[in-house]
Amino acid sequence: MKFRTLLLLALFAFGSLRAETATAPAKPRLIVNIVVSQMRYDFLSRFENGFGEGGFKRFMREGTSYEESYYNFMQTTTPATLATLTTGANPSIHGVVSDYWIDYTTGRKVALIDDRTTRGLDCDDGRGCYSNENLVVPTFADALKDYSPESRVVTVACDPMSAVVMGGHTSDVYWIDDSRCSWATSTAYKAMLPRWVSDYNDERYNASFLNYKWTLLNDKDVYVNRRYSRLEPVKASEQVAKKRGVLSRIFTKPTISRDYDKILTTPAGNTIVFEFARRAIMNEQLGGDEVTDVLNICLDAPRYIGELYGPESMEVEDMFYRLDSDLEQFLGFVFAQFDSTEEVLVVLSSDHGSSDSYDLGDEPRERFNPRQFAVILNSFMIAQWGAGDWVIDYVDRQLFLNRNLIYSNNLNLEEVQNRVAAFALQFRGVSHVMTSTAMQNSYFGASYAQMMQNSFYPRRSGDLTINLMAGWIEEREDDETRSRSGSMYGYDTHVPMLWLGWRVPAGRKIYRSVNMCSVAPTLARIVNIGRPIASSSLPLDEIIGADK
Repeated sequence: MKFRTLLLLALFAFGSLRAETATAPAKPRLIVNIVVSQMRYDFLSRFENGFGEGGFKRFMREGTSYEESYYNFMQTTTPATLATLTTGANPSIHGVVSDYWIDYTTGRKVALIDDRTTRGLDCDDGRGCYSNENLVVPTFADALKDYSPESRVVTVACDPMSAVVMGGHTSDVYWIDDSRCSWATSTAYKAMLPRWVSDYNDERYNASFLNYKWTLLNDKDVYVNRRYSRLEPVKASEQVAKKRGVLSRIFTKPTISRDYDKILTTPAGNTIVFEFARRAIMNEQLGGDEVTDVLNICLDAPRYIGELYGPESMEVEDMFYRLDSDLEQFLGFVFAQFDSTEEVLVVLSSDHGSSDSYDLGDEPRERFNPRQFAVILNSFMIAQWGAGDWVIDYVDRQLFLNRNLIYSNNLNLEEVQNRVAAFALQFRGVSHVMTSTAMQNSYFGASYAQMMQNSFYPRRSGDLTINLMAGWIEEREDDETRSRSGSMYGYDTHVPMLWLGWRVPAGRKIYRSVNMCSVAPTLARIVNIGRPIASSSLPLDEIIGADK
């Protein structure tokens, strides 16, 4: 009897040990951070009937979704928001306010990622000279690498701007060189291109999409956007292609050319990124050991397609259906690499939404003309203070004044800014104007002023920041843009935030308002490291408390 009791106790202890061993890991072995560019929150419900079960719906069914997730700043452009997602800070802290700015000392343009001290790898001479030199705040992945040097971090995006900003300082960063349609990096990240990347480029997988034919994935009646099309779908695309000189549904270039970037105006832009991400997982053995690795993916094609056709177009809707299919295949591949779904954490979000198309309806709305705005303001300043090039540039709703000229004329900068701001308010489409002096010397705790101040970085922002009226977008010289981001309105700031895998509760929807700055500190808490040093939000309780 005593022997039987001891045997039962031993078996119980062994079973308990096995059960403990079989429990989910304390930290995921792989974190996949997917950013779908220009995806408004309402697209999830708007296109729901056309989605399959294994893509976006898998996040909703098996993961946790935040229904009220917002950016809390005005400058909702791709570089600014990607930096916010990865650092957990607003532009006022991380310093990424645009893709370029004006150096007030020299009056010269400074590009965010351009770096002539580097050399592009697998690029033509003089191309691909990009680096992270102008990124001033560490990302979550940088914090992870500092804590765990054995961790591997890979960042993939078609657009080099997206790749560099999302990659931070310690990631292996890859983007598409549109002169060759191959994956590239620079000497800022690698001394030479890894062999597996070179071999992959030799396969010419990306170039195979030069003969890609874009037709509707589903029956026409499935598309909710069909009622916004003035023409039949195919004819509409042909007309846009003819009018705007772009490739739309059919790639007609059979050989290598500099039109490779047109891939981003079709769903193929998403497919090639997911395929390269799969290769990165296999060749870099991401998640192959007990140390947490990170894979950052930015899908830029939705932004290019959305800006070209507008969110009400069948092209945008069809692209999201195809993206959903690509996402389903990619998620299936990722989770198949591990014994348990709890060994992987996937976060899906967006860098920003978009406005409605300016030409939606029979009467197109006006657009704001930045060039005309800058010329008229310069003329106003000439009338006030004499001849000169008073306005240097206009960049993403920011006006840069010639401070050297202002100081050489013994003028008070604050007074000049205030008078120009008062004049700028008279322009059609302008709703608010704030000066850099006001944002430096005051604190705005709420409303539009707070969101504008959260976008302001003193060393890089303009003398004047303007906010356009709701629905207004800037007019570009090429006149190809139908919708844009970059505002403080809900159509730009309200984006999806979806969590899947690890210990994330299944089928849970959170309706409280959350800041997109919360993503980075939440990931840091999950892997049990300190928050990125500049992060301004707390981790999400619903995610980090899932194991309690």
